[in-house]
Formats: sequence, structure tokens, C-alpha cells
Amino acid sequence: MDDLRGKVAVVTGGSRGIGRAVAERLAADGAAVVLSYRQGAAEADRVAAGIAAAGGRALAVRADLASVADVRSLFAAALERFGRLDILVNNAGVAIYRPVAEATEEEFDASFAVNARGTFFALQEAARRIADGGRIVSISTGATVSGVPQGALYCGSKAAVEQFTKSLARELGPRGITVNTVSPGFTETDLLVSLPHLREVGAAMSPLGRTGRPEEVAEVVAFLVGPRAGWLTGCNIQAGGGVTIV
Repeated sequence: MDDLRGKVAVVTGGSRGIGRAVAERLAADGAAVVLSYRQGAAEADRVAAGIAAAGGRALAVRADLASVADVRSLFAAALERFGRLDILVNNAGVAIYRPVAEATEEEFDASFAVNARGTFFALQEAARRIADGGRIVSISTGATVSGVPQGALYCGSKAAVEQFTKSLARELGPRGITVNTVSPGFTETDLLVSLPHLREVGAAMSPLGRTGRPEEVAEVVAFLVGPRAGWLTGCNIQAGGGVTIV
């Protein structure tokens, strides 16, 4: 494990799924973790309490990433509690699947408000506040490579995140800050568990013959934010068990 003692991380959407796994892994590596949630305060508090019970430090903060004011309040809370920022993991997102011919303006706005706009302003806050030598990772999806029917809203909003990464990596590189994207494939989150047919499809598409676990994606993120990944920046790491191989 990489040693993150003395580091402070913000993990958006950190109460469930991949975000929770990331928050718990970074805390286990020694970082103080501020995890955001939009709803489900009790669930978020349980994650923070579990980290504390294991000897770590964590703070759960309600923040709707569709609100720029909430994004800024999240970072202010992190600095107020822990005094610095070293790591940002942009994980919060919404997945709306709809045929282009049927998508509504409201669905378009909801997708881009969180996945693209929310991520952009979280990156802006990090660019202003993160310590030199810091680490930024944004979660996208392998579907931006492979393409999926009815995925224009989700994949389009996540593709924007990948472009943010490329630009910001060049802007922050002189400060020794790395900026990367991690793109999971079919992963055992609540959404996938509720759709057994997709689990079967995902397992069949992977050369490894199975779907992924949130903890496996968290391992990739933990490496990227650790001291051994200082020579990786502007990258999009496909953490999907090979499902995006075309």
C-alpha cells in the first residue's frame, strides 16, 4: 500500500459503490478523507464512522454537485476541518440512459449538470486550492470508448470529463500535480446488481470472464494518487477488465 499519511483527500459521491471503496481505501492508506453525498446522510455517516472505527479520519459532507455553491462549500469544509487539500477524486455522477430520439431537455440538463458541470467546478476548486505535488483523478466510463446504445447522455457528459483531464494536466503540471481519468467497465455497483442481464453481458465481454468489484477500481485510483504514480498524468486508465478492447 502507498503511504498517504498527512494527506487530505476529497472524494465526491463517496457514500456508495466505487466512491465508498475509494474513500475507504485512501483512508486505509493514511489519508484524511472528506466524502460528499447528495442524499442518504445515514449511509454516508456510516462510511465515515467505519473509517474512524478503523483508526482513520473522515468527514461526510452533503453536497449536490449540480450546485456550484455546494461544490465550493464542500472544499471549504475540507479545508476548515483538515487544513489542506492534496487529493481530489471526482466520482459523483448520474447515469441516465435514453434513446437520443426520446431524451428530454430535463434529462440532458441533469446528466451534464452533475457529470460535466459539477466535475468541472470541482476541478476548478482543486486547481485553486490543492497543494503542489497533489493528485487529481476523475471517474469516467469505458463506454466512451466502446459506445453503447441509449448512452449518448451518459457517455457524452463523461467524455467531457476526459477532456477536462487532458487540459488540466497541462495547466497544473508545472506544480507537480498529476491529473488522470479512470474509466471502469461493468462494476458491481447497486445499478448493475439490479440489472442481472447486464451483469451477464459484462462478464461475457471481459476476457477475464466476470464483472469488476468497486474495490478493484479503488486499487487503481489508490495507485494514481500515491507517490509511485508521479510520472503518469493526462492519462485515461481503462479499469474495466478488458471490456473496452475493440
